[in-house]
Amino acid sequence: MTPNLPDIAALYAGLNALLAIALSINVVMNRARRKIDLGDGGNMDLLQVIRAHGNNAEYLPLALLLLALIEMTGAPPFALHIIGILLTLGRLLHAQGLLSKPGASVGRVAGQSATWLALLAAALFALYIGVTGPMTG
Repeated sequence: MTPNLPDIAALYAGLNALLAIALSINVVMNRARRKIDLGDGGNMDLLQVIRAHGNNAEYLPLALLLLALIEMTGAPPFALHIIGILLTLGRLLHAQGLLSKPGASVGRVAGQSATWLALLAAALFALYIGVTGPMTG
């Protein structure tokens, strides 16, 4: 019997890893440009860049773990793709919104909402599977 490997989760992990790398490079480049090695040096532009990266790093691990777990226990591929798309789109919109201007923006609100919706859906699937056992085809 072949184990149910999380290939759908791997797709979204890969896409989100590319975003994480881009946000990380953005932090490094902004630090170098401003000659600030640690912290934000009181520079609000650098703080925005750092928080865009940090916020992404705070949400992705749990979301991707949940996505992989529910995939390995039989969640339907369609549902997994919806969650993965919401997560990825949410992370992109949030980063774009936070990097474009300080404070609230359409991108930040829409992105955070999509991220929370993806997390909620994955959490509910995980709870359902945890209570009822693995889903069957």
